[in-house]
Amino acid sequence: MKIPQLAKKPEKKSCHNTIWEDDYSWIHQKNILEVLKDSTKLVPEVRKYLEEENAYTEFHLKDTKQHQKKLFDEIKGRIKLDDESLPFKDKKFIYWTRTTKKGNYSIKLRKKIGTEIEEEIWNGDREKEKLVTEYFGVGDLEVSWDDELLGYSLDLKGSEYYSIFIRNIKTGKLITEEIKDTSGSILFSLDDKYIFYSKLDNNHRPRKIFRHKLGTPIQEDILIFEEKTEAFTVSIGLSSDEKYYFIVSSDHNTSEQYYFSANEQSPKPKLIQKREKGIIYSVNSWDDSFYMHTNKNAEDFKIDKTSDINFKNWEPYVPAKDETLIGGLTFLNNWIIRSEVTNALGKIFVKNLEDNIEEELIFSDEEVYDGGISLTQKDKNTDLIHISYSTPKTQSRVYKYNLRTKEKKLVKEQIIPSGHNSQDYIVERLECISHDGRKVPLTITRHKKTKINGNANLLLYGYGSYGNSMSPSFSSTRLSLINRDIIWVTAHIRGGLERGMKWWKEGKLLNKKNTFKDYLAVARFLIEKKYTSKGKIIGMGGSAGGLLMGAVVNESPELFCGMVMAVPFVDSLTTNLDHSLPLTIGEFDEFGNAKDNKDHFDYIYSYAPYNNIKKMDYPNILITTSLSDNRVLFDEPAKFTAKLRDYKTDNNLLLLKTEMNAGHGGKSGRDGAIEEIAFDYSFILKVSKKI
Repeated sequence: MKIPQLAKKPEKKSCHNTIWEDDYSWIHQKNILEVLKDSTKLVPEVRKYLEEENAYTEFHLKDTKQHQKKLFDEIKGRIKLDDESLPFKDKKFIYWTRTTKKGNYSIKLRKKIGTEIEEEIWNGDREKEKLVTEYFGVGDLEVSWDDELLGYSLDLKGSEYYSIFIRNIKTGKLITEEIKDTSGSILFSLDDKYIFYSKLDNNHRPRKIFRHKLGTPIQEDILIFEEKTEAFTVSIGLSSDEKYYFIVSSDHNTSEQYYFSANEQSPKPKLIQKREKGIIYSVNSWDDSFYMHTNKNAEDFKIDKTSDINFKNWEPYVPAKDETLIGGLTFLNNWIIRSEVTNALGKIFVKNLEDNIEEELIFSDEEVYDGGISLTQKDKNTDLIHISYSTPKTQSRVYKYNLRTKEKKLVKEQIIPSGHNSQDYIVERLECISHDGRKVPLTITRHKKTKINGNANLLLYGYGSYGNSMSPSFSSTRLSLINRDIIWVTAHIRGGLERGMKWWKEGKLLNKKNTFKDYLAVARFLIEKKYTSKGKIIGMGGSAGGLLMGAVVNESPELFCGMVMAVPFVDSLTTNLDHSLPLTIGEFDEFGNAKDNKDHFDYIYSYAPYNNIKKMDYPNILITTSLSDNRVLFDEPAKFTAKLRDYKTDNNLLLLKTEMNAGHGGKSGRDGAIEEIAFDYSFILKVSKKI
């Protein structure tokens, strides 16, 4: 089949006395935010190219069609389709969700306490059917305090422009008109007369908080807060004791918080503490006290406490610990629960407020696991919580736990209908030494039959940005690769928070290359230890993890037999220079400001995947993107693909697949998500020569 060709329209670009040529810059449309909302506004020439790439990909993977179907059935077969969540007790009702064999979306149900009559208040499949839409994204589902109203938000393109709707649960009637272009979050006032929501600006940034009186025209909505700094975005929430509303304004690196009383009729948010660059803080209230979670004078955070309504006289509550990330607090009447993360492993601590004794809650005696807690009811006068844990080889289990008696009862276990034996798998936590001596944690999951002799293929997953940590949790989908003699490794590289804030700082801005070097150090370590061999690794990462993939494949292509790059941030220099794009300004603290800072420009230019493509052999590469993705615009992976075709000197596969009706998260619905996984996995198995 003829290789797709994107027309070259050379454009000279310059910044800080550096000049470079971009043959494909023209495919970025100036009205891109309009295209995200309405794909018919896409330039026909660009659409034709994307469709040709899709056809080319389809052609080269046609021999995997049967395997895609097999993988789809296999992955879906590990999911209990007719499942229910654990019940959550409200004042008058018990709420839970249900999934069915035929449905792709969840159903929200409830029953009045003391009765057994089920009431269906939301059915995602029926809602989608009514709207006749291919993409159906649900942002928020919120029930009013009096249990009479349902608030929900929908995105029908994948572009994350959510519309808010409020309807009467009993009658099904909408009680207010559609509120467009919101972030999707809904917060009912305690008297259920109003909702609070955040509005997106012209660059898709939520910078305004509005109050809407239910049943009135949206033109009458009152602006209660506006953030003037472009890089900052805003959100609103209710305190744990339901006494205050807190508005948080923040970027990735700095935050500022405002508050007003929950019974305030004309809200006038008041500042808690003025923002300081690099200082992140969050305040909550409980039992006539305020708790501040902050990194001021505490790199890995601490928690301070005060009873002063003027937010002064703070006293230490949870002190800082070196390279131990101090998490937030969960409040019950007699208990305070908090979390910590050390070396990519989480811990939970419980304090008894009657005797002020704090104890660690032990989830498992396994070396590697992922644990968490959740509440069983809205009323905080209880000793009961849900604790959950999983490991890379053990499916999720949820226990009802009595904090007072320490009794633990299994109430839900993730069912694998097709069967699963955790003893068939081996999980290891190892460390390797990076280029500068830092120890990088990695989590290895393999089948016990897979031999450590250098012959196995290995999937190396990485992300390493925004302080996002990769938890060692269970994934039933990965078993389709692990069972086929592919070792799955997650690299806990710098840029995440696995070793605290320092770990993040050492992987961003002018330290960003540490992320890439850590990943390559892990790859070479695994080769050295005979888990795999050179040319047998499949790299995998999405979004900022796609930036990672692009950078490492430019640096060391010989290590890989294949690479899967999902919605990859590969034209990072161009995007960083364009301050009109949705995420650019808000990410200066993560990647830098190339336009206004020469050092930042030079550094980004030195690693940006698109700018550093070389004339050399590349491994087999699958690149996926979505037309309505507002986070990583489709033109980035499209340009990268076109340029890579010009430069690469091999005959390996280079495939671009564009979802024409989806956003950053890919297809909507359960089956859509599984289809995408099966597609990616079939490519991995093909380049691993296992099909």
